[in-house]
Amino acid sequence: MAQVLEFKLPDLGEGLTEAEIVRWLVEVGDVVAVDQPVVEVETAKAMVEVPCPYGGVVTARYGEEGTELPVGAPLITVAVGAPVADGSGHGSDKGSDDRSGHGCAEGSVRTGESATGKSEGSGNVLVGYGTSEAPARRRRVRPGQRMPGAPASPGASAAPRASGVSAASGVSGVANGRSVVREVVEGPVPVISPLVRRLARENGLDLRELTGSGPEGLILRADVEYALRAAAAQERHAPAPTVTEPPAAATAGGIRTPLKGIRGAVADKLSRSRREIPDATCWVDADATELMRARAAMNAAGGPKISLLALLARICTAALGRFPELNSTVDMAAREVVQLDQVHIGFAAQTERGLVVPVVRDAHARDAESLTAEFARLTEAARTGRLTPGELTGGTFTLNNYGVFGVDGSTPIINHPEAAMLGVGRIIPKPWVHEGELAVRQVVQLSLTFDHRVCDGGTAGGFLRYVADCVEQPAVLLRTL
Repeated sequence: MAQVLEFKLPDLGEGLTEAEIVRWLVEVGDVVAVDQPVVEVETAKAMVEVPCPYGGVVTARYGEEGTELPVGAPLITVAVGAPVADGSGHGSDKGSDDRSGHGCAEGSVRTGESATGKSEGSGNVLVGYGTSEAPARRRRVRPGQRMPGAPASPGASAAPRASGVSAASGVSGVANGRSVVREVVEGPVPVISPLVRRLARENGLDLRELTGSGPEGLILRADVEYALRAAAAQERHAPAPTVTEPPAAATAGGIRTPLKGIRGAVADKLSRSRREIPDATCWVDADATELMRARAAMNAAGGPKISLLALLARICTAALGRFPELNSTVDMAAREVVQLDQVHIGFAAQTERGLVVPVVRDAHARDAESLTAEFARLTEAARTGRLTPGELTGGTFTLNNYGVFGVDGSTPIINHPEAAMLGVGRIIPKPWVHEGELAVRQVVQLSLTFDHRVCDGGTAGGFLRYVADCVEQPAVLLRTL
């Protein structure tokens, strides 16, 4: 006998509460193994492949590609513990009286089912989501039995839906274009997804008037959307009310882009930073000629190439060692400035999906070669959308190299809840007084945006001056190595 298990969108960790379906990796009817990825989702921080903790046949998928689901919403249902009557995973009545339900080929043992017949999860889904205990079993329908809200039979006579039509015997309903007649049922409406309930509630739709097209009469989002389209079409044929002046929203042009995913996360974080942090910015021009020569000499000596970003990060960790106030966060609930022991440097990376800030952990304990390798690894992961949530959080200080965009300066917004960000402009030849004479030197503008609650201008200026001194005379770093 097949046991239908429902797999819900797990807790993705790092405070994430929702994810958008990017790509389904399985179809209804596919046989899946324990821990096989079934869907690729995009959170506000990363792309994640979600593995299913159950093995069996996929009987339903919830949500189309592009749909945003909250944590805890159903993803798929899997039938385990029974043979398959046909390749669809749903069983078949054509040419056979087999009613055994969903499963795999006859004689095989269902993956994910113990010897006692109890389905067991793998326990290996994602952060904060355990599967050692199977979720509650969904009610199964025996031959001849009908779930509440399901059509009376496949061949039942259909009646067109009409607003307000009701009788003791039934109420008309719509399910994905099919008009059906069902009995008025007391008790819970067969809806699982909170998104479906919210969609119906926001549009004033009574879910009891619908007949679900999903497994066991489950009402899907497609059912609600079809009903709303049908209602809208009916309203279009009704006499339009006289409007003396159209509302502004109806006449406004332009393109609307939803603030969700990466863009939404960036908007929320920057808005919070601007609301909560009293930031200030100071800047200085520095002669980077000697730093560029030092890097060229390192790379000419053989071994892995050292990146400029890695050298700047090494300078920042040395500066934070001298001015630890800028490696802090503010706890307003306790009204305390929390000075952090470790330095985790985030760096701004522009990708096709938007701006992301990967984090190099324990940057203070890394040399230039190790920093170069980690920057390269995280940059490639950012470009391919494979950064994990853990690689995008936990930063204590941010390095922003906006010079790659061909600009000299900026006043960036602090990456909340950090206390400071160093900005680096482009390095270009400029006239510069060097050793008392006018010369062409490689000049860069450095800017520091800092939280004025953690320190005053003297500390911020001292930090920035030390960074500039190291850029101009890399030998200064030798004192801290």
